[in-house]
Amino acid sequence: MHATDPRDGQPELIDVLHLGRARVIGAWRVGDVLIDPGPSSSLATLLPALDASPPRAIALTHIHLDHAGAAGTLARRYPETQVWVHERGAPHLIDPRKLLASAARLYGADMQRLWGEVLAVPGERLRVLRGGERVGAFAVAYTPGHASHHVAYLHEPTRVAFAGDVAGVRIGAGPVLAPTPPPDIDLDAWRRSLDVLEEWRPSALAVTHFGSHDDVADHIAALRAHLIEVERWARELDEPAFVARLRERAVGGRAHDAGGSYGQALPPSQSFQGLQRYLRSV
Repeated sequence: MHATDPRDGQPELIDVLHLGRARVIGAWRVGDVLIDPGPSSSLATLLPALDASPPRAIALTHIHLDHAGAAGTLARRYPETQVWVHERGAPHLIDPRKLLASAARLYGADMQRLWGEVLAVPGERLRVLRGGERVGAFAVAYTPGHASHHVAYLHEPTRVAFAGDVAGVRIGAGPVLAPTPPPDIDLDAWRRSLDVLEEWRPSALAVTHFGSHDDVADHIAALRAHLIEVERWARELDEPAFVARLRERAVGGRAHDAGGSYGQALPPSQSFQGLQRYLRSV
């Protein structure tokens, strides 16, 4: 799906059709900046949109493989492209062995099928961020909670906030849900990051899973409520009951046919495991 022409400075959403399913992972492009390219397993869909006009920069919200797995492969393909990443994530792009070992504990034998190759990004190709910078047309904020190395980008001309996973998962007319996989969920930090997004007063929230949502205040309020809800579920329920409750929420209401996309974007068992790890730490 190509929502707009990025040459006019408007955000363009490219559905990379992860594992052939629509509305799971969306890569965003604004002009010559590509935000969260997704995994290498989806490059057959993404590359036709990029080869005619390679990105000047790849802006990563965080280094989880569904957002950033293709960064090294794209850096090799486009040798002039810079990769933006938070300072906590940068070492794992330069040497992804620890990142891959952590992911393998979650995905096991499915690693290659889900994500494809994960190549290192040469250190000299990185623009290392802390939050608070302005890079071209983008303001950068440090937004941990989903990941300790998460940033969000505000495209100042359009006031669209590219919020990765800190703004949650929302597919079609479905609910706003919080992806909470291991290893470093921090719900208190997440709430402070939502304060940051609100302070930007964006015109829309552009999320990877999936699309752009202009009812910003309602979206953030729904995510805040869901963070409280899933924390309570994780305290009170065992894993099978938690998984059932989250699946029910994902396909309820007006979610239409989005249930499969929700389950692929936000595996419920991983959300339980991430919350359990968080609860043991507080």
